[in-house]
Amino acid sequence: MLSKNPIHAFVPTMKSQEAKTFYKDVLGLELTSEDEFALEFQITGGFLRVTKVQDFKPHPFTVFGWMVEDVALIVIQLNEKNIFCERYGFIEQDDLGIWTAPNGTKIAWFKDPDGNLLSVND
Repeated sequence: MLSKNPIHAFVPTMKSQEAKTFYKDVLGLELTSEDEFALEFQITGGFLRVTKVQDFKPHPFTVFGWMVEDVALIVIQLNEKNIFCERYGFIEQDDLGIWTAPNGTKIAWFKDPDGNLLSVND
């Protein structure tokens, strides 16, 4: 029913100016609108709406992620902008913080200014 429709994903923010800088300038997303309710960014296949909220507690799991061609390259580019991968003691990660899943998928996790857990994987 919805498989061919563009996605409209949501993440919360209590720090809208920091989130704007992070998603626009650090991650390079195109800001398409901004109002008192949200920031909206163009992403492949739809939009990411960073919704302004009064209160929330970040979840301990990934809330949004990107499929990329080269996880290590993206992680290095994030590191150059002082964004570093999350480290977990229950999985084996390389020096960059990348985990190789049993099926060979490479995954790395990082946080936005509000603590939302984001990921990149190949």
